[in-house]
Amino acid sequence: MPNKKKVTLQTIADHLGLTVHTVSKALRGLPGMSEQTRREVIGAAGRLGYRTKEQERGMAVERIPIYSSKPRRFAFVVPHSGLVFIHQKLYEGVQARLAEFGHKLEMLFAPPDAGSDAEFDEWAETYGLLYTDGLFLTPMISARTEERLLRLSVPKILLNYPPPAAQVDSVIWDVSSAVYQSVQYLLANGHRRILYIGDIRLHRGFRMRWQAFQEAMASAGMSAEEDRHLTRAGSKDLYTRLLSDLLIREKPTAILSGLEHDLAWVYYGCSLLGRRIPDDYSLIGLEHAPNAHLPDLTRPELPIKEAGVRGADRMLWRLSNPNLPYEHIRLQGGFHKGATVLAIGKK
Repeated sequence: MPNKKKVTLQTIADHLGLTVHTVSKALRGLPGMSEQTRREVIGAAGRLGYRTKEQERGMAVERIPIYSSKPRRFAFVVPHSGLVFIHQKLYEGVQARLAEFGHKLEMLFAPPDAGSDAEFDEWAETYGLLYTDGLFLTPMISARTEERLLRLSVPKILLNYPPPAAQVDSVIWDVSSAVYQSVQYLLANGHRRILYIGDIRLHRGFRMRWQAFQEAMASAGMSAEEDRHLTRAGSKDLYTRLLSDLLIREKPTAILSGLEHDLAWVYYGCSLLGRRIPDDYSLIGLEHAPNAHLPDLTRPELPIKEAGVRGADRMLWRLSNPNLPYEHIRLQGGFHKGATVLAIGKK
């Protein structure tokens, strides 16, 4: 890899087989190329450690140290239950950004929730958490373990929605905006009977999706009572029965699947009734990434890796500004207008 201080636009252009002009336009957000090319340029610039003068000026304004006199060590804490896609993408974002500055990131699994305070303290001591330069706390860590982690006297970035009055900086992709985008797109295509599917109790982000759905519907002059939607988890048999009952009773024209792991059950439940997507029901899914089985699913784009990058910036900012107020940052993504939504009248 080239010396980061010597990386130029020509370096990136040679690396990708593009012209310097194309690379420059991509990094400045100018038109004239595909979004795929733009993403490749931005990704290569990040890997090679290239920053535009505007980026360096922006980091200086935010008081983010570009150079460090020593490498720092950070811990990335994931749930005891194991990794899912969002943890992997967040880790990639945080790790890539910290590596630009010569810092190290270590992934740790949180201790079991059932453990005592003494067992938690022993775990924290074993992995030297109090001697790290900071902690990144990921989604789906149990509430009790998260509370214990938040009490540790080291800088922390919560890559999740913060609990009420939590004294911590947070960075997260904005699921509320994603739900609003979804409802607005369905409304623009003539759908008024929209069925929401997704557990609303297990995690804070899940509840926020449901609340955003209620607010988006209310803003369009419609209500969203919980008993008219599928908002709880259950066994396969219970889930499919509830879904079938709602499809028959409520007669929706569109379905908004708020959780990615429900998508397969939506298709299964529809098939039991002999119904098809999008011919009988239009569908939007809040997927964390493009679905290999449904590559053209209509969906809001959730900037998960970008949240990791931004979280790393916020950690470096916090180290340089320990006495400034806590900040909560939400990143809004775009919207993919796929093939699973049909306009009313075109079915």
